[in-house]
Amino acid sequence: VFMLLLALGSYASLNFEKIKHLDPTPATISVTGEGEVLAVPDIGQFTFSVRAEAEDAATAQEESGTVVNSIIAFLKESGVDEKDIKTLNYNLYPKYEWVEKICLPGEFCQRGEQVQIGFEVNQSVQVKVRDTDKATTIISGVGEREATNISGLDFVVDDTDALQVEARALAITDAKEKARMLAKDLGVDLVKITGYNEENGRYTPPMYEARTMSLDMAESGFGGAELPMGEDQTVSRVTITYEVQ
Repeated sequence: VFMLLLALGSYASLNFEKIKHLDPTPATISVTGEGEVLAVPDIGQFTFSVRAEAEDAATAQEESGTVVNSIIAFLKESGVDEKDIKTLNYNLYPKYEWVEKICLPGEFCQRGEQVQIGFEVNQSVQVKVRDTDKATTIISGVGEREATNISGLDFVVDDTDALQVEARALAITDAKEKARMLAKDLGVDLVKITGYNEENGRYTPPMYEARTMSLDMAESGFGGAELPMGEDQTVSRVTITYEVQ
């Protein structure tokens, strides 16, 4: 009987070793956590451009530069920091005009040609206004100083990295709590983290946007439309894999 029990024990041990060899991968569970942070925008942001045309490049650049310098001086006087005024692009290119030719009957000639008539300069500048209460007044001032075009006023959060860090921390906490509860329900213990994956944070820009302001209405005494800033949403999702036993 002793020999039989010994043989059975050896057989069981051998089978366990085979099973372990066939499937050495430890058991794991994976959980996904989500963190969301809402923040009120803290800056207003808009762009303006100035375009100038002249017969020669130097004159076109001078005319454009005079207008841009006047606008930048106004922005600084209005409390906009120099670091918040950024040139997005500056273009200087020749302008052409198609000139028709009169051809005599029976004569072969080209019907026309492009003739250079001058130069055009176009400069676009982005402006951040940190005192959002002044945003519409500043845009009006830019328009009054001969900006060729003013593109919309967007309210945004300046430091989105800090929001992403906060959202990630909330997502990790959420995932850990879900893992703890799942392990309890399954009757297993969490051993260690074996995997981590983070989705790119989704940053939702403000839902409200003010387009180019009508200077005629500003001059008529109209105080301007309300510009609700709404909230920006930053979401982070993480997936954590745990070894369990």
